[in-house]
Amino acid sequence: MRALAEVLMDNGCSLSGSDLMTPNASIKRLIERGLVFHQGHSEANLSENTQQLIYSPAIPAENVERTAAAHRSLPQHSYSQAVGHLMRNSTGVCVAGTHGKSTTTAMVAKILEESGRLSAVVLGAELRDSERSGWSGVGDLFVAESCEFQQSFLDLNPTYSAILTIEPDHFDCYADLDSLKTAFCDFASQTASDGVLLVNHDCQVSRLVSEKAQTTAKRVSFGTNPTADWQATNLVQTKNGTRFELEHHGKSVVEIDLPLHGQHNVWNGLAAAALCAEICVSPEHIRDSLSKFQGIRRRFEFVGEWNGVTFIDDYAHHPTAVLITLKTLRKVMGSRRIRCVFQPHQIRRTVALMTEFASSFVDADEVFIAPVFAARESVVDEPAVISRELANRITSNGVPAQFFSSLDQIVNTLDDATRPGDVIVTMGAGDIDRIHHEFTRRIQ
Repeated sequence: MRALAEVLMDNGCSLSGSDLMTPNASIKRLIERGLVFHQGHSEANLSENTQQLIYSPAIPAENVERTAAAHRSLPQHSYSQAVGHLMRNSTGVCVAGTHGKSTTTAMVAKILEESGRLSAVVLGAELRDSERSGWSGVGDLFVAESCEFQQSFLDLNPTYSAILTIEPDHFDCYADLDSLKTAFCDFASQTASDGVLLVNHDCQVSRLVSEKAQTTAKRVSFGTNPTADWQATNLVQTKNGTRFELEHHGKSVVEIDLPLHGQHNVWNGLAAAALCAEICVSPEHIRDSLSKFQGIRRRFEFVGEWNGVTFIDDYAHHPTAVLITLKTLRKVMGSRRIRCVFQPHQIRRTVALMTEFASSFVDADEVFIAPVFAARESVVDEPAVISRELANRITSNGVPAQFFSSLDQIVNTLDDATRPGDVIVTMGAGDIDRIHHEFTRRIQ
């Protein structure tokens, strides 16, 4: 929603918005640009000159502002519908998948911006260098992070689409993997006939979706397998990230120095490079843009050091993401003690993937588990019960883990137990990053 607001304001629209929470730093920047902010929901928040209401998936039809808009016969659009409408004025570039879509979308946007091809971008994360999630350009390509939640990516109109990985997720929307595959197949089928469908050759489900998609778009693959159209080879870990060779059909195209750690970011960079190359962006623009890419907030983000303790923050809330992030952290930090603070996200996801979560912390020395962040769920005592079970399961797998009833309790424990040389990494898609803000406040 914030990214969409930034794009609309870039295009000269007057906006107001409401939220139950007080404005954070990013919303305050929008307020400085002219956004009229209302804390809480009220019919009075809809001014007389309101022409359209755009709502997030968290806002039901019974919301007082949506009800007031309906009484006034104001057009109402979901976030994804609004993005789809904007995309019709440009050529759509859509990046989907269970993992890596925020980073890959941001990479694609920066490459296209550098080459003068970007008309706009909407991300579900914030760029570290510009502190923006959405912005407009002067080109012809509209780039959108395309989420499968509630099949919202079906509201988009891609000419160029990418599918990274597909794993079970969003259990409040998809009963099983087959229903998830159907949604991705429908998304892939919307790729324009004169466009490109890029898929991860290393992901069997993504390959299957590509084969079943009802589109005549050009099908292109990327991955580690020699049969993939686009590959990243000769990987070398550098001080600041990873260097790799971009190859097309076995022939070297360009060498890329990516200032991000982790093999997963190499695959994100490979996907972005392959997609932009298929859009006919020059190898030089791809190389130069990726070499300057500073990443996005809450993705293996270094947030500071204090008394010899290093603080890292990450958005990981799926077992695969947790495993890969900790593996990367171990490779970067060596033998330093890693204390992982994890906040599970959603009851259904945590229960459905309990076994996978329990085995995903093998590279941590100690794990602190917070209550489940129950987004979009009505709960009583489940957040504590399920998180306590997860802590027990992690301990049974050989990694010491304990449950804490609140984030404040975790902060106080870390305050006493942390020693110079320790690494504290927070993980989760809720408000787990508040732990770093609390430490920052104390340091100041």
